[in-house]
Amino acid sequence: MSKSHVDVVIIGAGLSGIGAACHLEQHSPNKSYAILESRSAMGGTWDLFRYPGVRSDSDMHTLGYSFKPWKHERAIADGPAILDYIKQTAQDYDVEKHIRYNQRVTKIAWDSDSATWTLSLDQEGGTASVSCNFIYSCTGYYRYDQGYTPDFPGVDRFDGQLVHPQHWPEDLDYSGKRVVVIGSGATAITLVPAMAKTAAHVTMLQRSPTYVVSRPGEDQFARKLAKYLPAKLAYLITRWKNVSVQALIFQYSRRFPAKMKQGLLQLTRKELGNKVDVDTHFNPRYNPWDQRLCLVPDSDLFKSLRKGTSSVVTDHIKTFTETGVELESGELLDADIVVTATGLELLAMGGMDIEVDGTAVALPDTLGYRGMMLSDVPNFVLAAGYTNASWTLKCDLTSQYVCRMLNHMDKKGLQYCVPRNRNPNMQRAAFLDLASGYVDRSIDKFPKQGTKAPWKPYQNYLLDILSLRFGSMRDSSLEYGRSKL
Repeated sequence: MSKSHVDVVIIGAGLSGIGAACHLEQHSPNKSYAILESRSAMGGTWDLFRYPGVRSDSDMHTLGYSFKPWKHERAIADGPAILDYIKQTAQDYDVEKHIRYNQRVTKIAWDSDSATWTLSLDQEGGTASVSCNFIYSCTGYYRYDQGYTPDFPGVDRFDGQLVHPQHWPEDLDYSGKRVVVIGSGATAITLVPAMAKTAAHVTMLQRSPTYVVSRPGEDQFARKLAKYLPAKLAYLITRWKNVSVQALIFQYSRRFPAKMKQGLLQLTRKELGNKVDVDTHFNPRYNPWDQRLCLVPDSDLFKSLRKGTSSVVTDHIKTFTETGVELESGELLDADIVVTATGLELLAMGGMDIEVDGTAVALPDTLGYRGMMLSDVPNFVLAAGYTNASWTLKCDLTSQYVCRMLNHMDKKGLQYCVPRNRNPNMQRAAFLDLASGYVDRSIDKFPKQGTKAPWKPYQNYLLDILSLRFGSMRDSSLEYGRSKL
């Protein structure tokens, strides 16, 4: 029978949640814990998404865990390989026995007198509750039950099949079919070359262009190191190489946006030659890294466009018709299948309500401490990755910080830690600093970030290592204490 009280509750059994549990096993082995997962399987994103070609948009030497070398030959890995990696990690560190599936957290309530959280759960057959001393939320930032689809005019008239990538039908047969993929983000540029292998033709329909960059699917540097060095050392060196390259590209983009843009467009023209009008279809209005760069492994999208098995159209939808999509320009795109790769629905903290000593917490009123705790919310940490690098880099550091905090409180006889903003005039900014449609639609429901550390995240892996792994656990913005009981 599951315990009704544990020291730590981890919410979510995806990439971040499994990593969090492994860190507890390694660095705070005296802590009892449970992983509450709303779905019936571990893996999060990598179990949910089943569309053709689903893969990482970061290299696995940085998206993988710091403590678990990525040994697969593909650095840009597909979804099943990543899911296997998560499951193998859970097995290696014996954490699956701590997972409680089909447990959706609806509310968490903190009681200062006892220094405990009580979590209300929806589960099969009714409701339940569990209590703990510390919560580590690894829910990610989007809704699992639905994606975002705009209200397209005339969509009910369409006689073909309408599909959202987040709910891909297992039996969908697109071989020999005409397919229109609406969107220009990572999902769309993954789907197009994958479906074009067997479809009659795939058209990527976008309202505006995105920066698309090709990268080898295999990391030859990593493969060579693996021949001569122990696996962990080779992985560490490759990880730091890739982190450094990512940081240099980001900083160059920020300091010299015009030059970076020119370089990216030159690479795209080299890939496509005169097969595609690059200025129309791959020349965004925004600067590089105002949104994430879209990565394609081994030029798969560009190869498909050159071959003619796919094409790209930049226009606005006027209406759906019985046979496809009519554009504002008057062009008609015939389609048997339309895929709406139109984005995610953001969902802060998995949609759960938060209460502290009987008072509801309004997330937009809170400030994020180091991008991982919330002002005036005790013993609560959330896993939020970088927007300018691989997600897991920050989540790994956050997990290590959680263990340091738990061990520090045990050593000092303390029972809670809560961030306090001492500056009432602190200016506020959006929690995620990305200019993206899915972010703009819902970011007002998320916590805010400040303009100065520790309320403004560094978005810098090296600085975060110094701060989170080696910095003092004492901070003027942190208040520690004991229960009254």
